[in-house]
Amino acid sequence: MSVPELIYCPGSLAEGFTSYSPTFLRRMFDNKKVSHILPYDAAQVNIEDAEKFMENRKRFSISGVQEKMSLLLIKNKLRLTENGEQGTYILKPIPRDLKKVDQVPANEHITMQIAAQVYGINTAENGMIFFKDGSPAYITRRFDVKPDGNKWGKEDFASLAGKTKDITGPDFKYNSSYEEVAELIRRYVPAWRVEIEKYFVLVVFNYLFLNGDAHLKNFSLLENETGDYFLSPAYDLVNTRLHVDDTDFALDSGLFANDFSSDTFRKTHHRGKKDFVEFARRIGIRDDRLERLLYPFLLKQDKVETLVNRSFLSASNKRGYLTGYNTRRNFLIQ
Repeated sequence: MSVPELIYCPGSLAEGFTSYSPTFLRRMFDNKKVSHILPYDAAQVNIEDAEKFMENRKRFSISGVQEKMSLLLIKNKLRLTENGEQGTYILKPIPRDLKKVDQVPANEHITMQIAAQVYGINTAENGMIFFKDGSPAYITRRFDVKPDGNKWGKEDFASLAGKTKDITGPDFKYNSSYEEVAELIRRYVPAWRVEIEKYFVLVVFNYLFLNGDAHLKNFSLLENETGDYFLSPAYDLVNTRLHVDDTDFALDSGLFANDFSSDTFRKTHHRGKKDFVEFARRIGIRDDRLERLLYPFLLKQDKVETLVNRSFLSASNKRGYLTGYNTRRNFLIQ
């Protein structure tokens, strides 16, 4: 494997760049000219680098099944953090134990880029990056670290709901509904009417782009300068259907805390527009706002296809990604 020759920015997918574009460098790396090639080989290639990754993961506190490593930007060079250092970037290499594992970094990258660029969702800054041997990885900037290295307060919704492995069992982060998550936003967020709209948009997006792993720990509240909490930037957005045969929703109860079935759901066993209208009303979104929030998802967005075709997915997975999007949108408009 070798590092691919680029014609699109591996961050924003803007055309005409052989590395990160100036706009992406400003957002992601504070204008520092950072290479899209890491100073490490992939773990399978270099034993010494593999040992560094293993040591780094021991100190990394972010949970999750996918391996993650902590990086720090020194001048314009990314490197693994050492003992006592606070990382500002998260690196996610190709994982294990999934179908099409080599496609996971590109999948997360394109899904996050579509969320931000097409639907205006506030997302964690992110991009593709490559090991020296050409193996791809996904990199994202931590939004919970202040410029001085201290951390903003952050609470995921499993913690807010009081759900842990010891209390609720091994599937604790899936034991809820999206309606119940909205109740937590209304309880803990002073400006909940603003944040509940952002949450609604994110739930619709996850449905439309087949993210079947949007569980309680993949939604968080983040502290701001005044000490209030708001919905954090979106993270861990991925089309899981490319890798596993999962359900439409990660949470066991789906959209609703109790049963509701539209005509679309009874016919297709997939949620449609009427289901999301009912969901929006239940969580407190005003009728005069609902159509405006839902409308962009009902349209066929040409930019989705443009971005997917520029992505680092393989040709067959680009087709699969777009087929899933078009199929799910057909359910949504019913």
